[in-house]
Amino acid sequence: MPPQLGFIFDTFLINPMVNVTIVLARVLLGNYGLAIIVFTLIMRGLTLPLTLRQVHSQRKMSQLQPQLNEISKRVKDPKKRSAETMKLYKEAGASPAGCLLPMLIQFPIWIALYQVIRIVLGSTPETLMDLSSRLYPWSFIQQAVPLGNHFLFWDMGKPDTFYVLPVLVAGSMWVQQKLTMTQASMSTANQNQAQTNQTLLWMMPLMFGWFTLTVPSGLAIYWLLTNAVGIIMNYYVFGWKGTSLMTIFVKNAAGGSKSQRGRAGNAGRPARPERDQSSPSLDAPAASRADRSRAGKRGANGRNGRGGSKRKDDRGSADPGIEPARPGPQPGGGGSP
Repeated sequence: MPPQLGFIFDTFLINPMVNVTIVLARVLLGNYGLAIIVFTLIMRGLTLPLTLRQVHSQRKMSQLQPQLNEISKRVKDPKKRSAETMKLYKEAGASPAGCLLPMLIQFPIWIALYQVIRIVLGSTPETLMDLSSRLYPWSFIQQAVPLGNHFLFWDMGKPDTFYVLPVLVAGSMWVQQKLTMTQASMSTANQNQAQTNQTLLWMMPLMFGWFTLTVPSGLAIYWLLTNAVGIIMNYYVFGWKGTSLMTIFVKNAAGGSKSQRGRAGNAGRPARPERDQSSPSLDAPAASRADRSRAGKRGANGRNGRGGSKRKDDRGSADPGIEPARPGPQPGGGGSP
């Protein structure tokens, strides 16, 4: 990191977070785990407008998915497709960047919190000297250190050796993302987009679960609480209130898969011809069609009968009106007897 950028990062992010967490820990009887929990709730409150914007953008993107699929199928030129897609976003007031902005803001906070936990809970002489240089000259803060680094059975400054937090972080992130993926987004006609959605649904939770194995438990608790708040917000914003868990996590995915398979199966079939509005056979009632069918059969039998009589007349039959005894020519045979 460049020196100037490092100075700004330390002055406006790391040092304030160090002192704020120490104040919270002293207020909460020296428990740094509780201090991280309260700090997480404070940060979620400060970033709430951006988070709500992200959730609403995700919802709008999900609602626009059928129209995006239609544009993808109808417009083959990439430039025209991109232009129509951006026009649709503008008309609907949605923006893909709105889904990424809160995530980008969270990254510096994660990096700073990792450094804060390492500095505050460090036990080496180097980290203690670094901590003393970052404390504000207030007696309330100066007398708070050193702090207790245990919360429940976790050491806030070390990775979770019980592997509970990695599972909770990965599971909560999966649930949070699942609540944002409706049938429209999971059953998109674009096969590549559907596969991307499925990949992200599993890749992000597994990646953060892997990170939790190596980062301090305090940062893992921050991620866990952040996901929990996101789950609550997505549950209400995306309209899952009152829906059973079976519908959300099982039937929703199964419905999307069936819809996707149905579109894939119909993709290679020719389009059904339009109904001819001028055709009387399609507009007439069912009884009339049945009458015409019977009349057609009688006409066919009459024509066969007359054909047979004519053949008999040609042979010199004495009674041309009598039905011939032997059947007419077999199907596929020649026209002459």
